[in-house]
Amino acid sequence: MTQFFAALLVFLALHMVPAIPPLRAGLVAAVGRRTYLIAYSLVSLLALAWLFHATMRLDFVPLWDAAAWQAWLPLVLTPIGLVFLVAGLLSPNPASITLRRPDLAPGAITTVTRHPVLWGFALWAGSHLVPNGDMRSLLLFGSLLAFALLGMVMTDRRARRRLGEHWPAIADSTSLFPFAAALAGNTRLRMDGPLVIGVLASAALTAWLLLGGHAVLFGADPLALVAA
Repeated sequence: MTQFFAALLVFLALHMVPAIPPLRAGLVAAVGRRTYLIAYSLVSLLALAWLFHATMRLDFVPLWDAAAWQAWLPLVLTPIGLVFLVAGLLSPNPASITLRRPDLAPGAITTVTRHPVLWGFALWAGSHLVPNGDMRSLLLFGSLLAFALLGMVMTDRRARRRLGEHWPAIADSTSLFPFAAALAGNTRLRMDGPLVIGVLASAALTAWLLLGGHAVLFGADPLALVAA
């Protein structure tokens, strides 16, 4: 259990770096943007691998029975979450987590939500929590879901203080909940390069996972419960 909580804390701490502009800017200034992006990506992947390894070492304690309908949640929501995650990291966003310079024109994904990266985590974690009815999955996915949801509130507070008089215009042109601003007529959905890359990356990764990658990495076939 100690290793699990240590890995979880490291993973969460790493994913707070893009949400703290002064820290991110300092790292970029010290090592350069390309080196920062490469190093951050590699360290994040290693932290995620450690977190999953630590989770699998915990005892399996069942909490609820699995049902076929539950398996559809990650099949539908995780690809959407991957689009949000990739496009969010690659798009300028003055109000939330990004690997780009936040002072550039906001990316197209911000017309969907101003917190695409955090929604990506939330959709992935929440959709995997339901079909995995055991204690270790609850600890893993429940913690990441709570981190993502609370992170949206905290990031909004920081952005409101940081942006000052510019915050109302930004907040009105996007929304906390996906598609809310577009449905209210406050913005128009659009496409750009990072969003296209997000869609293509999500499609490719989803296909690989369904064709055996998920079973190789995690020892579970995501289609098995659907076909049962």
